Amino acid sequence: MAPTTRYDLITETYPPEINGVALTVQSLHEGLLQLGHGVGLVRPARAEEEPGEEDDLLRVGGAPVPRYPGLRFGLPAGGTLEARWRRQRPDAIYIATEGPLGWSALRTARRMGIPAATGFHTRFDDYVGRYGAGFLSSWVFAWLRRFHNGGQATLVPTNELVEDLGRQGFRQVVRLGRAVDTARFHPSRRSEALRLQWGVEAGGPVLVHVGRIAPEKNLPLLLRAYDALKAERPGARLLMVGDGPERAALADSRPDLIFTGMLRGEVLATHFASADLFVFPSLSETFGNVTLEAMASGLATVAFDYGAAREHLVDGQHGACVPFGDEARFVDRVLATALRPDLAALGAAARAAVESLSPEVVARDFATLLAGLAEAATRRVA
Repeated sequence: MAPTTRYDLITETYPPEINGVALTVQSLHEGLLQLGHGVGLVRPARAEEEPGEEDDLLRVGGAPVPRYPGLRFGLPAGGTLEARWRRQRPDAIYIATEGPLGWSALRTARRMGIPAATGFHTRFDDYVGRYGAGFLSSWVFAWLRRFHNGGQATLVPTNELVEDLGRQGFRQVVRLGRAVDTARFHPSRRSEALRLQWGVEAGGPVLVHVGRIAPEKNLPLLLRAYDALKAERPGARLLMVGDGPERAALADSRPDLIFTGMLRGEVLATHFASADLFVFPSLSETFGNVTLEAMASGLATVAFDYGAAREHLVDGQHGACVPFGDEARFVDRVLATALRPDLAALGAAARAAVESLSPEVVARDFATLLAGLAEAATRRVA
């Protein structure tokens, strides 16, 4: 039997690209399909692809994202989207990114009376400051607010963001929690053979950072914390999982670090589980999916008290949740946590804290939200 509801998801990034937005959209996409909904996906054509439409996938024109190798932003596609939606009108759409493709999708949906939810995934207003253009921050934030207020709901992953954006003029901000694949990210994937490849001595411990090797991730603080630990435990190692514009320079200046490049799937899960402590110094996340992945992998975690850490990381029970921006305290807590004799017990407690964060539950919540937008639009027309 054909699905009775249909939704389109519009995104500038999607796997095999690896980033929090791409993986979150993929999870929502797959979750809606598993619930029996008709789901279309609109994304930029990759460099090796041609724009075009086949089945439920629409590939639009794109261009490379500066300083983000492999990523492309979608070009405006209002005419193409309008033709698509006249052939097969969705009950509602979800726009995950605020690029040119996202803006054109929102304008087209408004013109056609199709309800739209938007996703607030990335603090672009913070990023511009970290790339030397802080004078643009307030303008970028106003641009984000205008975009999201053009839809019927702005989806965010934390109660903190609901309150923060609401105070700053965002309308209809709604929390949609994040999930983690607790079957994939699991302590049982720990590999002693892999630790031997890293040259880990008996005492370790191994710190791991997973994310872009880029200015917005606050990596100098990570290195300060690692150096403080090495002064106490010379056998400590720091594993850098990911890639980015600062990798080459960092690898040249710090031969003591272990660089893996981008990892995904079971290989990533094995690297997580084979470390001892996840250290996440970033101050620019809207959530930080990697925090949940680390906790699910059975790792004690040190992060600043916002985003995923504020929602799920209990200070002293799962690691350390450090007051936002207190870098001296962050270094102290990394050192104290890494040296705790019960580090493995902290990791086990972290795992237990996220075991209930099922992708199926999030998908049902997402479907309910989109259905509510569709019903409200039908009532307005009636």
